[in-house]
Amino acid sequence: MSRFIYDTHVHTSEVSPCAHSPAEAVVTFYKEIGYSGIIITDHFACRDNTPADSSAWEAAVYKLCKGYNKAFELGKKIGLQVFFAWEYTRVPHIGTDFLTYGLDADWLLSHSEISSMSINEYSDFIRSEGGFLTHAHPFRDLGWTEMIRLLPKKVDAVEVYNANRTDFENDRALEYANNYSLLKTSGTDNHLGPEQKDLGGMVFDTPLNDISDFISAVRDGRAQVHRETL
Repeated sequence: MSRFIYDTHVHTSEVSPCAHSPAEAVVTFYKEIGYSGIIITDHFACRDNTPADSSAWEAAVYKLCKGYNKAFELGKKIGLQVFFAWEYTRVPHIGTDFLTYGLDADWLLSHSEISSMSINEYSDFIRSEGGFLTHAHPFRDLGWTEMIRLLPKKVDAVEVYNANRTDFENDRALEYANNYSLLKTSGTDNHLGPEQKDLGGMVFDTPLNDISDFISAVRDGRAQVHRETL
């Protein structure tokens, strides 16, 4: 049986300040190791002073898309599917991050109001608009982590395997998803591009056409958690 592997949590240095690898290197890396596609999930932080006037908001959205656009163009040339999403954080709640799938840049351009929404308001609104939310690395505990927040009624899924988290943190995420009957996703959280050795993702029996296919497969139980070490 054919296996099509997609990494659902990937960053580029064009956008995410904590990433060390540009989009083109990221795409080349995943093509070389045999993945079918990736989802670019660069960081998109909203804070009290996030600009909501039209020109500043437009600039913020275009900046968010910079890495994805480069990755997408190269992906078309070399045969790697590249889908768009973002990793949302509501400052000052650093460490509580939602992978936001299913909505595109045009949707973002038309909804600057999310810049002033609370976490709960954002979650409700995104899902009402057809978006799909995964709580990324919910038990990540680093020196700067303010607190671990769990919002089981506000997300669709939990990232139960993150290749850059500890076994303990990933095991707690799996327990969390099981206890609340939440859907499960897996991803690398790749900030290193080709230097990344531990990988996570999702396996499908057929290739995906778009991000909606990804969401449907997760909802229908047609996606399996994938993990590997190069």
